[in-house]
Amino acid sequence: MEWANSISELALPTVVAFIALWGLCHRVPVFDAFLEGAAGGVKTTLRVLPALVGLMTAVEMFSASGALDVLTWALKPLADLMNFPAEVIPLTLLRPVSGSGALVIFENILNACGPDSFAGRVASVLQGSTETTFYTIAIYYGAVKVSRTRHTLPAAAVGDLTGFLLSALAVRLFFG
Repeated sequence: MEWANSISELALPTVVAFIALWGLCHRVPVFDAFLEGAAGGVKTTLRVLPALVGLMTAVEMFSASGALDVLTWALKPLADLMNFPAEVIPLTLLRPVSGSGALVIFENILNACGPDSFAGRVASVLQGSTETTFYTIAIYYGAVKVSRTRHTLPAAAVGDLTGFLLSALAVRLFFG
């Protein structure tokens, strides 16, 4: 396994050296191209920053207001009906909006219930099989200036809902 560590440590410097050498062989002004790309990255960052700040603010307000707790309480009977662990409901509510917020809730589930519990396993599968939908739409669509998201949101929401429900089903099928 020592050789695998050596390969992974050399991968990035090798790729950077290859790009630089390829550019030099093809008479591309490598440093100028780098600066042009960096300037484009800064412009993109400035363009998507308002959406990112708004999304982060909304997530914090949602959590701090107690709305997450109220929604969790309201959805508990439905979760019980569907054999979905109630401990994972906050993760299903926050995962489509905030990856870092969902990670905190995920860690809390693992600490409270254990990684080998039904809730811990469902949370693990859910965390790996769903996307931060609203974050992705805000950032990536903002970066490429897509303004019409009419079909994206419903399709992504159905995908997330499918991931939520099938995570519990998959854990039941594979772990009993």
